[in-house]
Amino acid sequence: ITHSDMDFYYMPGSSGCRTVQMVAKAVGVELNKKLVNTMEGEQLKPEFVKLNPQHTIPTLVDNGFSIWESRAIAVYLVEKYGKDDSLFPKDPKKQAVVNQRLYFDMGTLNDAFAKYYYPLFRTGQPGSDEDFKKIETAFGFLNTFLEGQDYVAGDNLTVADIAILALVSTFDIIEFDFSKYTNVVRWYANAKKVTPGWDENWEGLQQMKAFFEARKAAAK
Repeated sequence: ITHSDMDFYYMPGSSGCRTVQMVAKAVGVELNKKLVNTMEGEQLKPEFVKLNPQHTIPTLVDNGFSIWESRAIAVYLVEKYGKDDSLFPKDPKKQAVVNQRLYFDMGTLNDAFAKYYYPLFRTGQPGSDEDFKKIETAFGFLNTFLEGQDYVAGDNLTVADIAILALVSTFDIIEFDFSKYTNVVRWYANAKKVTPGWDENWEGLQQMKAFFEARKAAAK
């Protein structure tokens, strides 16, 4: 389906934006992409603040309906446009596990990423050793969730895999070594193969990497 009325405000480096792009691909929805350069403060323009008073990316505007927070957008796209409920199951228990993983992705894994790596983007210096340990703890949990499992929540690909893939691939591109988390390594290799829109995700990461390298070089 082509929904030319679906405006997607994004930056390719953002893992949340890449989550939405992969989910859109999985449900067969075309996004009308509008780049918002948050480094230049474009998200503070009055016309954007009107769409999203919190002025964050990603923001999706579907026929005048505006929604933000990547995981909320991902669930919305599946519930509205998915051909079935496999990516976000209707069964309460299955859905609860998907939700738990999405909240883990946001509150634990992404939080650990932000505390250690965001200072590096801004100043060229990473967070503390303690912040780094939080990343290792988060990967340890993810590794445990994946014990004997091919997917992070249940027996098939869900929005939880896609959100976590967007973030784990970010850790990958900035060369965080997660080789000791063998279940994560195995899951990641499979997720790259089976997730629609993986190529676009990797492309966005290449752009982010160039920015990251420039920041590191500038700090030296």
